[in-house]
Amino acid sequence: MVSVDTVYQKVLALANKEQRGYITPQDFNLFANQAQMEIFEQYFYDVNLARKGQGNDTVYADIDDMLEEKMQIFEGFDDINAIVSNYSITNNGVFTIPSYVYRIHRVETKHASAEILNTKDFNDCRQHGPLISPHHKRPVCNIRNNELRITSTTDSMSSNTFVGPENIYYFKIPNKVNWTYVVINKRAMYDANSSTQNFELHPSEENQLINKILKLSGIAIQQPDIMKAGQGMEMATKQQQPKI
Repeated sequence: MVSVDTVYQKVLALANKEQRGYITPQDFNLFANQAQMEIFEQYFYDVNLARKGQGNDTVYADIDDMLEEKMQIFEGFDDINAIVSNYSITNNGVFTIPSYVYRIHRVETKHASAEILNTKDFNDCRQHGPLISPHHKRPVCNIRNNELRITSTTDSMSSNTFVGPENIYYFKIPNKVNWTYVVINKRAMYDANSSTQNFELHPSEENQLINKILKLSGIAIQQPDIMKAGQGMEMATKQQQPKI
């Protein structure tokens, strides 16, 4: 976790180095959430690239292991009770995925783990013969338009029947960052309370957050030099990281 106040103070210090602009708390919160989502979403692309390359035996320096450590923060699990409570069911046994779920990576039924298929393969499985038709021991599911569909067949494989998920594993969306404050002598002062929300990212992402927010701030206050400074520091940080 990264302190929201630490990041804000560093961004302010860099932006105000030559009295070139002030970033309001409202703007900071907006930019902070955008920066966090950019870094979070990039993890999935980086993992894909990392697994195409060769790893090594050192957990502390293996790219795949480092990315897994960063992503574990966002791993979530819903059992059957949470599914019944949070996943509303529409016609034909379609589950509406709740808004806190970013990406599902495993679905389990009573009998087996369901294979996650794209829409074409999912429809083909249900419409063709017994050789590829879903089975209670080989259920299949499809995720589309924020909905989860999952099917198998009866033991005799004579007809398609709905099988509800009992366990769903997913990556959740990061909580919305919020730098909270009180106004004293016309200045916004940090006020940590129950509404304060730090960044959920791994501590190693602090520099990336500062650089991205600084870049966005430079655009907002129309200061190209601040924007370029943020871009330059962001590129320098990336160059320090191992190439995937």
